[in-house]
Amino acid sequence: MKLPTDSEIRDLHAQYAPTREAFELVHTHCQIVCDLAEQLIARNNLAVDVDLVRAGSLLHDIGVYQLDGSGYLRHGVLGHELLQELGFPEELCRFCSHHTGVGLSREDVVRQNLPIPPGDYLAETAEEELVMYADKFHSKTTPPKFVTAAEYQTSVLRFGADKASRFAGLVDQYGEPELPLLS
Repeated sequence: MKLPTDSEIRDLHAQYAPTREAFELVHTHCQIVCDLAEQLIARNNLAVDVDLVRAGSLLHDIGVYQLDGSGYLRHGVLGHELLQELGFPEELCRFCSHHTGVGLSREDVVRQNLPIPPGDYLAETAEEELVMYADKFHSKTTPPKFVTAAEYQTSVLRFGADKASRFAGLVDQYGEPELPLLS
């Protein structure tokens, strides 16, 4: 599978970002998620496709630029569709639609009447799971900030004890990244 280079990914961000501020916010966030994922790979000596994790991290939020006020949750599906239209392999497109929260099941989508097509948006590969997990430790809020495992654990609890338990399992599996190294 041919993956885009960091430079090609940066160019995609620049092409689709509606403003320079949006580009800086989203692209910087994606770089931070990539750094976090690579840190976790090295610390845990994970047997994953490092190049795929890198490309997936750098592209996972490309759909944010496609939002038109129709709800932030849609950014994953929009990013998946954009990458598909651009001819990227499905393995890469999935990083966009499968990184939200700790995963969304078809049941979650239907029960909560979420504004995305009914389906399972769960990380299925080690690479997808790692990017989804690393994403939880940085927020694009204003101003952007790093998020500790304890902070995310508290916030995810509002979506159910099962989601909090899933995140706790990921913390046990990967550990918490060294945030001060990046801040």
